[in-house]
Amino acid sequence: MLNNRPIQSERASTVRSGGLAGEASANEPPHLPSALVKTLYAKAAVPAEWGLTLERFGLALERSAAKSQRFSGEGNSPGSVAAYFDSLRLYDLALACACSDGNEAAWEHFMKEYRPELYRAACAIAGDSQGRELADSLYAQLYGLGERDGQRRSLFEYFHGRSKLGTWLRAVLAQRHVDELRRARRTDSLDETAEGDPPRELPDPATFEAPDSERAQYLEILQAELTLALSALPARDRLRLSCYYIRELTLAQIGRMLGEHEATVSRKLDRLRRDLRDQVDRALRVKKRLSDAQVKLCYEYAKEEWPFDLAKVLSNGE
Repeated sequence: MLNNRPIQSERASTVRSGGLAGEASANEPPHLPSALVKTLYAKAAVPAEWGLTLERFGLALERSAAKSQRFSGEGNSPGSVAAYFDSLRLYDLALACACSDGNEAAWEHFMKEYRPELYRAACAIAGDSQGRELADSLYAQLYGLGERDGQRRSLFEYFHGRSKLGTWLRAVLAQRHVDELRRARRTDSLDETAEGDPPRELPDPATFEAPDSERAQYLEILQAELTLALSALPARDRLRLSCYYIRELTLAQIGRMLGEHEATVSRKLDRLRRDLRDQVDRALRVKKRLSDAQVKLCYEYAKEEWPFDLAKVLSNGE
């Protein structure tokens, strides 16, 4: 949460296509002019050895738009369509497409870049004894060992580029672990309390890729609990956080302002971060009744999309 500066997530620049034709009708993907596909393909910087054609990449873009709730209504302007495609993780989408097609060079790149991260994530989710098995089972599904209608089906087909590929993979791992626990316990709920009360009903954490509404719901829950935790802090602690995260003062500058040694400022900031994280974790698990996997997803989505106004929250009561 409050580990690094800056707090605000980076925003993509807008693609200036200049050639989007018409408005997308309800429940249909927007029409993609070849000029826009070429622009996005160039922006993705697709390595030639991946063998990914413009046509194949264009189909992936259209499928992404078709799955997005942003185009489920009427009146989608050319500007909103362009902004949507520009917000995608285009390089990650291209890699997923090439891997789905079975390109060897793309697979080698994927394994080199993501295999260590996936093993770490799987072990964090399921423990060391079951983590590697969880990750290995995901590789088989990503490669597409199963077939449908005589064709190999890869799990990569369900990645639409709305989040980082690494974040999507961790979400899939978390959901797979939740599914396995549910099957093992043969219950309808993973999160029953000691009193037998049912847990708070939330959408499952993205079987393949979380819809925009589901991601927003997890972020809303996390934001509400973090706001409560920050608002309850003493004014001096809020000032300390504001100086560091909002005004971006150095530890020495904050120390001079508060009459503290630089090491004391550092120690108190560390304590604040730990206390806030513990408090938010408890609220998510006890009050909101989220599972460990769902809590992890809250933080994963926050890394991707975080419309949290820290300055406004810290200024309350001052």
